[in-house]
Amino acid sequence: MATSLGKRQSRKRRSSKSSVDIKEKLAKKRKAKETRKKIMGLMGFSLFFAILVGVPLGFTISPKIGASVGLLIPLLVICYNYPRTALWAFLIYMPFSGTVTYWIGGGNALFQLSKDGFYIPGLLGLMQYCRRKRQAIFVSKPLLITLGILTTCALLTLFFVNGTKQFLPECSSLSEYDRFLRDANGEFILNSDGVVIRTPCKNAIPFAQGILGLKVLLGYVPLIFCGYYLIKDKKQLLFLGRLLVVLAIICCGLAFIQFWLLKTGRCQGTNHLVGNDLFKPTLDAKCFVGGAALYSPSQGQIRLPGTFVSPWHWAWFLVANAAICFSVAFSDTAFFWRNCGLAGMAMVFINAVICGQRLALAVVPAVIIVMLFLTGKITDLKRFIPIGIGLSVFLFIGFSLINPDFIQERIDSFVSRWNASPPYLFILEQFDFAIRTQSGILGRGLGGATNSTRIFGDVSLVETYHPKLLFEIGYPGLIAFMIFVTHLCLVTFKTYRSLKDQCLRNFASGFWVFLMIISYFPYWYPLDTDPVAVYYWLFAGVILKLPVIDKEEQAKLKAQKATQDALKKRVKSQRRTPSVI
Repeated sequence: MATSLGKRQSRKRRSSKSSVDIKEKLAKKRKAKETRKKIMGLMGFSLFFAILVGVPLGFTISPKIGASVGLLIPLLVICYNYPRTALWAFLIYMPFSGTVTYWIGGGNALFQLSKDGFYIPGLLGLMQYCRRKRQAIFVSKPLLITLGILTTCALLTLFFVNGTKQFLPECSSLSEYDRFLRDANGEFILNSDGVVIRTPCKNAIPFAQGILGLKVLLGYVPLIFCGYYLIKDKKQLLFLGRLLVVLAIICCGLAFIQFWLLKTGRCQGTNHLVGNDLFKPTLDAKCFVGGAALYSPSQGQIRLPGTFVSPWHWAWFLVANAAICFSVAFSDTAFFWRNCGLAGMAMVFINAVICGQRLALAVVPAVIIVMLFLTGKITDLKRFIPIGIGLSVFLFIGFSLINPDFIQERIDSFVSRWNASPPYLFILEQFDFAIRTQSGILGRGLGGATNSTRIFGDVSLVETYHPKLLFEIGYPGLIAFMIFVTHLCLVTFKTYRSLKDQCLRNFASGFWVFLMIISYFPYWYPLDTDPVAVYYWLFAGVILKLPVIDKEEQAKLKAQKATQDALKKRVKSQRRTPSVI
């Protein structure tokens, strides 16, 4: 009796489970059908509109612009309607944007902005989705105050400095007599150093420079919000790390081919040029992938761009991926992907040597060492020793393919450059220049020292990030920025320390150390550079989301434990209950 009753109950459970599975499959099919219908409708509308706009532009201006506009319109529409897919596409496309810009777009300005064709509509679409679902857009309320202070300082500079400069006369419109300030007697007015003061004028479009400078300064901060909603669960966090490692391996492989083509003479490089052209990266020397390259081994000058627009962008991509590959190598749950992270680290190391950028050669190993200590992985001998041995093997194989003299040449170049211009002295000189050129508390204007704003006029050359901020937005802006990034580091630190799941905690520790290094890194301007700026703000948002995922993982563990306990009790009760024949 008892056994027959148990069989009937198990049959009922199986039938109810199968009916639920059938309902779920039907629901998924309906959803897939609706999605296909929606995509076809969007594609039809966007293609019609693209043809309507792109064909006239192709005939009147140029076929390339017409085709790019025709492709851009469907892209914007689809990205707005599928924001998460757009953000994943943005992360995938970004490392190859330099190659697309110069090898397909020919350096056209529209192609230089193409990556924002994924980011901006994806951001707006995700914000609209959150408003519709009544989900929070400000994912960390404690950060609102410091972000608000920084935004206020930036806007004050934009309107009161850039806005005021916009009304100045053009420098070219001034006569020889009016180019310098004079007193009532017509004599030159001198400053405290005895130098003649020039008449204020403009050689640019200051307000347009300010808007673009604001976009460079704060344009990727919303990636905190995007990162928070992009990662839904632990599975997607693992997917993010694995995707970035795969991209790093592909890009490093392409860069290695680029180096091989230049070394074997299949690409000409710059070694055949004369004079100053031997020492400057140029687009004419681009090879296989990426943009401007410098390859003059006869002069000891090598600066390779990898898949990016310039050598310094590639150098910062390598720095960022040193941290990413480290995090995956030590944190992923799968043995295969931990080895992929290890291989990625090795390839990043090798490219840091062959790319010729001294920054990558110095900072990539430094980042790995700092992360080993600050994440505590150096004490995890079970992981550290195998990964250390594996990394050594990968590096030995990689460097055995490269001439040892070349490696020594790169190291000697780094040492000679350090001795000729020590970085700490260079940073002090940059601060001194920014302080000397201050003409008010709000700085010299947003975009005044930002490379990407050169399309609107002349910019000053300030080659380190914090002096650049001081030059552009003055002491209040620099202090507000440092307070904001410090607050961000504190909030994310408290967040990651509260996590209980070991995998989530490992990823969070790696991401947090990356945030801290970039926040206070004094050399060059990493947060003005696409790969670093994107990963920096995205990882901040991911860390803020991890407590939610951690709670879900803990709830799953409790549910699994409760199920296992219930099964054990059922087995025990069945053993105790005698069967009735």
